[in-house]
Amino acid sequence: QVQLAESGGGLVQPGGSLRLSCVVSGFTFSYYAISWYRQAPGKEREFVAEIGLSGGTENYADSVKGRSTISRDNAENTVYLQMYRLKPEDTAVYYCRVYIGGNMHWGQGTQVTVSS
Repeated sequence: QVQLAESGGGLVQPGGSLRLSCVVSGFTFSYYAISWYRQAPGKEREFVAEIGLSGGTENYADSVKGRSTISRDNAENTVYLQMYRLKPEDTAVYYCRVYIGGNMHWGQGTQVTVSS
């Protein structure tokens, strides 16, 4: 059974940093790209970042480019999203996602709130 579990969210002041983690199980982690998405209240879920199989390929949404770094540890079945210089508009529930065999799998999400 494919499972993804996000953690690391919380309340942070504008300009602060957070590192989100996504621990996965139920599939061969190193075979799949993993993505981060987010959903703010009243808005659609949007793409944030993606990392390729061995970590050699990274893609970012324009809204976070230059303020975020995605990475993976294949030995620990974990993907990280390090976020810097956070803004109030980064407030959202952050989800990790994997696409396997025609099916999309999501974690339960972790709340990030950027506020003074």
